[in-house]
Amino acid sequence: MDKLPKIAVPIVFGAILLFILISKSAVTINSGEAGVLYKTFGGGVVTDKPAMGEGFHLVAPWNDVFVYEVRQQEVFERMQVLSSNGLEIKLDASAWFQPKQEFLGKLHQEKGKDYIQRVLLPTIRSAARSVVGRYTPEQLYSSKRDAIQAEIYEETKKIVDGQYIQLNEILVRDVTLPNTIKEAIERKLKQEQESLEYEFRLVTAQKEAEKQRIEAQGKADANKILSASLTDKILQDKGIEATLKLSDSPNAKVIVVGSGDSGLPLILGNN
Repeated sequence: MDKLPKIAVPIVFGAILLFILISKSAVTINSGEAGVLYKTFGGGVVTDKPAMGEGFHLVAPWNDVFVYEVRQQEVFERMQVLSSNGLEIKLDASAWFQPKQEFLGKLHQEKGKDYIQRVLLPTIRSAARSVVGRYTPEQLYSSKRDAIQAEIYEETKKIVDGQYIQLNEILVRDVTLPNTIKEAIERKLKQEQESLEYEFRLVTAQKEAEKQRIEAQGKADANKILSASLTDKILQDKGIEATLKLSDSPNAKVIVVGSGDSGLPLILGNN
């Protein structure tokens, strides 16, 4: 019994030491994350093996694990850039991105955990300046925003692809012009719209006038053809037919044959 405390001390000490070792060796990687293993006595960052996935891991207590978020993330950037004619434009854009998990060790070794500030944001700024510098303020304000967005995406992607970063999308949130330029563009656009409306009304009126001319010409041609076909003989025959029909009417009447200017019968009724 006297020896029990002496035996218990190293056991307790060993248990504490074991707990410390396990706590230093245990690594839990959460959802949407991956870990890069650093071997203190084994060559540093492990780049020839896949990154550590989600879940519980045991590593040697003298090694380290650097945890990265590998799901899609968003970074926002507000920039001042110049248009093709040297005017200052404010551009708000955001990028959807994520590190390439299969190259996470390389990313950690070459860029570090602050790769967003070191690589991604400077590349977006450079691409935005290059792209916006090709356009006038009028193009930036009106019809070219989608084209600008696509071009910034392509130029940024071309660079960061080789830097172990997967770029999913670039979104141009806002393009802000100086107030004087914006007002001038709005006035110009309004004038152009009014001009287009006037041209539309003019074309419509011309088409309506042409339609009426064609209809009138058609009627004139029809009357001309009809007049050419109505000979004296046809008129006399039609007159005789009409006279015969009227003569069958029960109303009292007097028919004078051959008394008209054209020799057609005259019908004198009691009305």
